[in-house]
Amino acid sequence: MTIPILVVLIYLGVLLLFGWLGYRRGERSEEDYYLAGRGQGWFISAMTIMATFFSSFALLGAPGMVYREGLVFALVSLNVPIAGVAIYLLGNPIRRAGKRGGYITQADMLCDHYGDGVGLRLLVALVGFLFAIPYVMMQLKAGGELAAVLFSGYDHAFEAGAIVLSVITALYIMIGGMRSVAWTDALQCALLVMGMALGGISLVVSMGGPSAFLHEVNQLPTSSLTVPGNTGFWQLPMLFTVCLLMPIGGIIQPAQWMRFYSARDADTLRRSALIFSVLLTGCFIFAIMPIGLGGQVMYPLELSADGVAPNERVGSFDQILVVMLDDLMPRLLGEVAGATLSSLVIVAIMAAAMSTADSNLHALSALFTRDIYSRFLRRGCSEREKLWSGQLLIFVATAFSLVLVLIGSRPESSLSGLMQMIVTLALFAVAFSIQLLPMTLDVLFIGRGTRNAAIISLSCGLLVAFCFTPLFPLLFAKESSPLILWINAAKELIPMHASAWGLVVNGLVFVAVSVIESRVLKARSV
Repeated sequence: MTIPILVVLIYLGVLLLFGWLGYRRGERSEEDYYLAGRGQGWFISAMTIMATFFSSFALLGAPGMVYREGLVFALVSLNVPIAGVAIYLLGNPIRRAGKRGGYITQADMLCDHYGDGVGLRLLVALVGFLFAIPYVMMQLKAGGELAAVLFSGYDHAFEAGAIVLSVITALYIMIGGMRSVAWTDALQCALLVMGMALGGISLVVSMGGPSAFLHEVNQLPTSSLTVPGNTGFWQLPMLFTVCLLMPIGGIIQPAQWMRFYSARDADTLRRSALIFSVLLTGCFIFAIMPIGLGGQVMYPLELSADGVAPNERVGSFDQILVVMLDDLMPRLLGEVAGATLSSLVIVAIMAAAMSTADSNLHALSALFTRDIYSRFLRRGCSEREKLWSGQLLIFVATAFSLVLVLIGSRPESSLSGLMQMIVTLALFAVAFSIQLLPMTLDVLFIGRGTRNAAIISLSCGLLVAFCFTPLFPLLFAKESSPLILWINAAKELIPMHASAWGLVVNGLVFVAVSVIESRVLKARSV
């Protein structure tokens, strides 16, 4: 146990060092704190975009879902090249507009285009909060899951792991801003890729090589090798909408948007898109998929009429990689070398979690400071006041997310269903961020939408998407209510993800209201 603790402590110390260095290099201005002076080169931009996108989803959530569902979830690897295309098509237009208008947040650009200073700005800020808080919760949950395996003999290990990760992450963002976040993301992305590669290689080697691995996988239950998976959740409409909309929603969320603003030039983002697509797709296919499928071989699922449960040794689906490494590495390499490499992968998992938590907390800080505090609460406040108000928001948002994670970890909690798996939280968050897509496409490429269309359609999209998430019936409606019965019937008819339901309504309303308003204005002018 000494080696893992030592490696983790060194890693956390390096992160705090980066925070201090970012503080020393910073200019203490709002633009420098949030966008690092808009001068990030291609390497740092590519690494921070990748680290923000993949998160604990890559090393815990995705392997856990492949372990639970089987080969069907491996098809979600298609989301990575789609995200790369989104970076290529949307990144530079957003960067160019941001530089021209001096924008820092999403709302700066969208509201400048549509000319609304209150309603639309608050709605866009709400989207940012609805995306960022679940994503931060997802990363803190990963810290708890990690600690629960490493310190399984101790009481409250989950709670301690979530608290430590949240404190360190909040500290280095508050100290150094975007520059520290980007530097730590570069380190964390390298660790993330290394951890995925090491996990995949060690698994295949332990099973006797690629041929033996494929033979063993081929013996898995039929439901693990076919659509819709072991639980029946991943039917084709669900799979298609998640593969298409999840990556786009992950690219137009607030933290990624700000990374486009901070890039030095168009070449920076084009190179970032290429590196992103090639590297992360390879990681998904050659690491995440083998880990999840190999996990089923080594730790067979408990399939019954009541559903799917993880092997008793695993405990939680999201813990499959950590448990596997804990068992495999000492056998393959001996106690000392095995413990050292296992520790590096543990650090990689922490890196995956912290690299997304820091980005989203940093983005939330900008949303609060730019879109709420300095516009509605303290107009004309100083740069210094804006910075400390943003730093205070980081602390509050971290504490709020941590409390929700700790409450949701209790089996009796109403949030426990939503908190059951990391992927569930990721899909919940994306259901809201994707609702900015109609407006984004209109602002960047079309220019035919209206302010009322933007406000009404975004409101409708958010409301419909929320109604189709698992949280809605838990908080606001009984299973037997007419609305829930109607929603369940719609899900049965077309099993799409909540993001798709919201986006369909959003897009139709946006087009309809824009066309009606344009015709009314044209008729008045005649």
